[in-house]
Amino acid sequence: MTFINVLGIQHPIIQAPMAGVTTPEFVAASSNAGVLGSIGAGYLSAAATRDFIHEVKKLTDKPFAVNLFVPENAELDQGQLRKAYMALQPVRERLGMPFWKAPLSESDFDKQVDVIIEEGVPICSFTFGIPNQETIQKLKDAGILLIGTATTKEEAIAVEVDGVDAVVAQGSEAGGHRGSFIGEQLVSLGELLPSIVEAINIPVIAAGGIANKEHLDQQLLRGAQAVQIGTALLAAEESGAHPLYKQAVIEAAENSTVLTKVFSGKSARGIRNSFMDMMADAPIAPYPYQNDLTKKIRSEAARLGKPEFMSLWAGESVHETKGGTVKEIIGKFI
Repeated sequence: MTFINVLGIQHPIIQAPMAGVTTPEFVAASSNAGVLGSIGAGYLSAAATRDFIHEVKKLTDKPFAVNLFVPENAELDQGQLRKAYMALQPVRERLGMPFWKAPLSESDFDKQVDVIIEEGVPICSFTFGIPNQETIQKLKDAGILLIGTATTKEEAIAVEVDGVDAVVAQGSEAGGHRGSFIGEQLVSLGELLPSIVEAINIPVIAAGGIANKEHLDQQLLRGAQAVQIGTALLAAEESGAHPLYKQAVIEAAENSTVLTKVFSGKSARGIRNSFMDMMADAPIAPYPYQNDLTKKIRSEAARLGKPEFMSLWAGESVHETKGGTVKEIIGKFI
């Protein structure tokens, strides 16, 4: 049985689980187009995750996945947090925000795992690490297929050793957050994919800079069992991306993305803008605290129509992104 048969999909494509962008309509449209739709549940509560799953189920009877962020135990240094908060003042002033509250988030990971099991979601993927053995076993006992994320060969080996069923090889070209959890290295997909395929025995999914059918075919020839696409779908009609975000993606020029930690405290690739430049040398809090500090600023920037202060996550092939429905965009890949 091929890997796509195991996933229950027609085409070797997974819709990237972009937290904050995926809507029930977007996920269901992906699944209905014959690829694996994915709920980006990284920032959701357990209750919101359950509601999202229910909405997707109303719109499709096809398989879909839920993606979770493996929680990290970052130490909370109040002094560092204060410095990071104060460093954001110039941006705050540009947005006319006299004061903003930045409540610190708490992960609902364990409860989300329970929701996935209770709702009978067939596939669960992880970013930012590998869950503990108890969690992995609990999900496997429920018959759920597990997909990890790796940015290096070492991480991919760790994913396999811990009993995860498949792994996404995330090249340095990929948009959004880096899935790194063993140090930070930038390895292009062209180098990363073959090294992982050679090193492990579980299926490998290629991600990063895949913008068209030629890219897809190239990764399959290199040994990937499927590809994961995100930026190519960002401007889709069903995407939950802000209209200005979609516009920025469609209008983006080649070489317009950079890696930054200023929005969340974790390396992520996005379209370069004023926020990144203003904060380039500023003190920042570790993830997820920097993300908590900038959340209100990003939402206010979106409300005021100022994309220069929004996080415009996108991969290196963003200049190839086009609009249309999810079905139309995926049609061009197949």
